[in-house]
Amino acid sequence: MSLRKGLIIFILLAFGAGGLNVARSVDKYTIHSLLTADKLKLLLALCVVFAAWIFDAGRFCALSSAANEHVTFSTGIILTWLNYFGSAVTPMQSGGGPFQVYALYKKGVPVGKGIAITLMRTMLTVLILSLTVPAAVLLDPEILAGSKFLKGLVFYVFVIILATWAFIIFTLIRPDLFKKMGKIIILWFRRFNFMRSNRKVINAFKWLDREIDNYILNFRLVFDSGKLYFFAALILSALHLLALFTVLPVLMSAVGLPFQYLQTVAIQAVFMFILYFVPTPGASGVAEGGGALLYSMLMPANMAGIMSIICRFFTDYISIFMGVVVVIKMLGWGVTENLHKGESPDSGALV
Repeated sequence: MSLRKGLIIFILLAFGAGGLNVARSVDKYTIHSLLTADKLKLLLALCVVFAAWIFDAGRFCALSSAANEHVTFSTGIILTWLNYFGSAVTPMQSGGGPFQVYALYKKGVPVGKGIAITLMRTMLTVLILSLTVPAAVLLDPEILAGSKFLKGLVFYVFVIILATWAFIIFTLIRPDLFKKMGKIIILWFRRFNFMRSNRKVINAFKWLDREIDNYILNFRLVFDSGKLYFFAALILSALHLLALFTVLPVLMSAVGLPFQYLQTVAIQAVFMFILYFVPTPGASGVAEGGGALLYSMLMPANMAGIMSIICRFFTDYISIFMGVVVVIKMLGWGVTENLHKGESPDSGALV
């Protein structure tokens, strides 16, 4: 799937699900609540989003320091926006990594270190959610009690998370087998004429060995010499999620809806946990429709649909737009397409 196609699918699904939400739920009370919303609290919600960006950028800086690399705060902000853009145009929100790795590479960070940094950043979020969600469900079983579909989704996500952690542990324990798997894939590509010359295959083997060694080395650096930075990244990851989860209660307060803060956090944690592994670009469609379903546990049905759209606008759409600006100004659309296909314009295959 090309970037343009992914972005178009994201927009169509988001607008389609959003429009359906509006058509099904909006009434006179909804419109009155929106028109009389507290403008200062809407501005506060935007400030909370800025805080989330700051925490995420700080997390990139901390993980880079743990790997003995220096990443400036401004670069951290750019990496944050690139992640939102990449996640919006690829299935299961997995596309941010290559853009971040390339941006780090252009700043002088080796590819192996870039992969370790970005992967660790994602897995910290998944780790926190995988610990928070069971606690949330235990404290409030009604979150999943009314929907077999949601129960199935949560089970599906847990299976994927366990498989992901198992794969990471496997790569760290048996890097030799990991290299063999990579070389088999390279030979498979050659079989289908993606790599015709022996020289390209040999260079690909050398690149693979070098970058896997860097990947393993930098994971060990994080846990051995970078423990304090890793702990700082863990705290910043928790603050990043907390800031994102705070946007909804601020918006509810702005339109005069009562809320219980811990309940809103718990429901959003379950929701984000699911969205990380939804197989549509940026979880579009499911995010808007599923938000209306879950948010109806927190507010009247005639507000749930529109609030899911507004909340997603603050927490995702603004960041995706900033990511598009960064892609166009910093990378260019052609370079971005190459990265999406797994190629580096400077050094052949990137990921």
